[in-house]
Amino acid sequence: MNIQSSGFFKNYSNILLLLLGIIIGSLVGLFSPDFVVHLKPIGDIFLNLLFTAVIPLIFFAIASAVASIDQGQKLGRILSTMMLVFLMTIIIAAVFTIFCVWLFPLGNQLADTTHANVSLNKGDQESWGERAVSFVTVNEFNQLLSREHMLAFIIFSFLVGIAALRSGAPGEPFRRFLSSGNEVMKNLLVYVMKLAPVGLGAYFAYQVDTVGPQLFGLYAKPMAVYYAGGLVYFFVFFSIYAFIGGGGRGIKLFWRNNILPSLTAISTCSSIAVIPPNLDAAKRIGIQEPVANVVIPLGASLHKNGSSMSSIIKIAVAFALMGKPFMEPGTLLLAIGLTVLVSIVAGGIPNGGYIGEMLMISAYHLPIEAVPAVMIIGTLVDPMATLLNATGDTVAAMIVDRWVKQ
Repeated sequence: MNIQSSGFFKNYSNILLLLLGIIIGSLVGLFSPDFVVHLKPIGDIFLNLLFTAVIPLIFFAIASAVASIDQGQKLGRILSTMMLVFLMTIIIAAVFTIFCVWLFPLGNQLADTTHANVSLNKGDQESWGERAVSFVTVNEFNQLLSREHMLAFIIFSFLVGIAALRSGAPGEPFRRFLSSGNEVMKNLLVYVMKLAPVGLGAYFAYQVDTVGPQLFGLYAKPMAVYYAGGLVYFFVFFSIYAFIGGGGRGIKLFWRNNILPSLTAISTCSSIAVIPPNLDAAKRIGIQEPVANVVIPLGASLHKNGSSMSSIIKIAVAFALMGKPFMEPGTLLLAIGLTVLVSIVAGGIPNGGYIGEMLMISAYHLPIEAVPAVMIIGTLVDPMATLLNATGDTVAAMIVDRWVKQ
């Protein structure tokens, strides 16, 4: 029992500490509002550290991943089929979550809209073409380093990775540099995130003091929508995917062999930790070994059904916080596009959800005050998100295996 308890606190220590910081910050905001003004700079310091650390992390993570791709042509069909399945399930998860939000609206009761309106409307004078160009490119290199041009920076990092991949032997030192830089920046972000309980606790105290007790209502309903919708997606949609991959027998095989991966996902909150039980489950299900060995490890970084759902919830929460309508065609289409980017591109980056939040802020021209709220939502839904992210890789491998055989 002591060993189990120790393992539980080790696996959930980050979440527990963050929740403790949030609780303390909330109490300070409620009962000592005069002290909040002294805490907000601490929260600002944390956000500034996060913003500055995440830019080089994105570059090294994406460029090094692309530069190290195996160029063997025998993997071409598996990889192309895999990406099609990943994209399909991520979009389905996003659309399903939009339906859940439509069915149970989050509302816009937190409307401190003076600042939000200015931020949201600052690009209204630009045409759609001009906005598209400014969203994916910049005209000066130094502008790439701003979080306001996150997508342009991601595209640039991807192109650098391709160039490094195609450079052959002369590019080997640069590829090693990218890989080394990736490890360094991952460790840096880990150190920055150790400040999250204090930083977010301070910022939460500020929000509670300025927005008031209604803030708690914003988190309760999104969490209920996410967990309820996540359970439906887990049991219903994964069964559908298993049927596509193996018919009625596939459903039985998947659920019979998905118990250990599910328990591992919930207990560790780590998709990487679920790779071994997923590979074992794939073998028992009867998935071809080449397919399982490619899809499941890559899926741990690139296939994020739970992150897709949480991305939609976060965007809806941000719009509710700013008092803006979410269920509009243009907003929803952009939300789906951002969700695909967050789930696939940022999925392999530690704390990649935070990168997605900054991409969301940039795309919708939202004020950065929305960031702490959606970061807290991301933390609270992490166990369910990991369950969907990790165990979805095995059922995706079932579909890839069947389509590759055809």
